[in-house]
Parts: sequence; structure tokens; C-alpha cells
Amino acid sequence: MKDVLLLADLHGEFGKIESFLELSPDAIFIAGDITNMGPADAVGALFDRIDVPAFAVPGNCDPRDTLDTLERSDCVCLHGSSISMGPVCLVGIGGSNPTPFSTPFEMTDKQIDEILSSLVGRMDRRTHNILISHAPPLGILDLAGGNHVGSASVRKHMASFDLVCCAHIHEQRGIAEEAGTKVVNPGMAALGQCAMIHLGEVRKEIGIELVQV
Repeated sequence: MKDVLLLADLHGEFGKIESFLELSPDAIFIAGDITNMGPADAVGALFDRIDVPAFAVPGNCDPRDTLDTLERSDCVCLHGSSISMGPVCLVGIGGSNPTPFSTPFEMTDKQIDEILSSLVGRMDRRTHNILISHAPPLGILDLAGGNHVGSASVRKHMASFDLVCCAHIHEQRGIAEEAGTKVVNPGMAALGQCAMIHLGEVRKEIGIELVQV
């Protein structure tokens, strides 16, 4: 796994999947909001069209039964779990901290912290340790209406990772870095936005390109 396609915020718009696959990724990460408040069954149809290994977490706009649909699909559901493959360790946290909109998959920051504390405590560290989180870290790529709305718990644990892949805030597409940890929001896949992540041979050798298809 060297060249990874990062998608997020599809919101049920899957028309550009073939264009994304033309980027020839070795694997795909999806950082949530696969649907637009459902239906959860749409998730299975999406992964039927993807012919490379896929790893995903749900977003706050995905119904909670999306977790069951992800588990039954050809994708690896990473919410609340981790997986190590060769030089890569992936950890996932879906949903988001509370929003003003009472969306289907929200958690308190305490709940997010409990999940991440458990995962970080037992993760099998590799050359590249990657967190896939729908919610961004507080203060990084998280401005909405002039306010920082990211997760304090994601921010608390980000130092345990080399890369945080996040989404949620559509207007905050970009790449940032803090204390050696890179953070990327690939933008809205519904609009053809994505990112390509290039994993090198040594720790911290991670290249990121924002791409429009």
C-alpha cells in the first residue's frame, strides 16, 4: 500500500467513483458522510463498484445502522477498531462531536476520548500510523462560521499518529501539519474532490496531493 485515495463527504453522490478509480490507487480510505442521512443500504452498492481494498468510517450524516452495512460490505469498517498491514497501522473513529443539527451519528467528546484512548493504548505501531476520523482535530481544518468546531479528543490523541485523515467541514479542504503530524481534509467527494496519499519507505515520509476529478 503506497498510493492511497482519500475520499470523504460523498453525501450519497457516487457518480464520480469511476473517475476516482482512474487515479489507480492501491487502496481507498473513506472518512465518513458516505450517505446524506441514509439510506444505509446505499453503502453496499458503493463498495460493489470499488475494486481495491477499502477502509471506511461513517460520518455524522450516516445513520448508525451504516455500521452494520459497512460490516457486511467488501469494505473494512474501521470505526472503533484498528488494523495493521505491513508498514501501515490504521485506526478509525467515525461520527462526530456534537453539532447544532442533531445529525444521526454524534458522540460526546468524552465518548470519542474513551474509544481513542483504548485504541491508542493497544495499537500495533508501524512505519506509518494513520488515524481516519470524520471529525477534524479541534483548531485544525475545523473552522465553521468563524468558530473552531473540531473534536478536542481527536486533537488530544493526534500526536500518536503520523497522519490524520479527516473531513466534516466542507469549507476546510486542505493540508496542515502540527508537531510532526500531518492532517488532511480531502474536500467533498460529491464535488469530485479527493486527495492522493503517497506513503514512503521511512517514517514521516508521507506525500499528499489535493486532486480534482
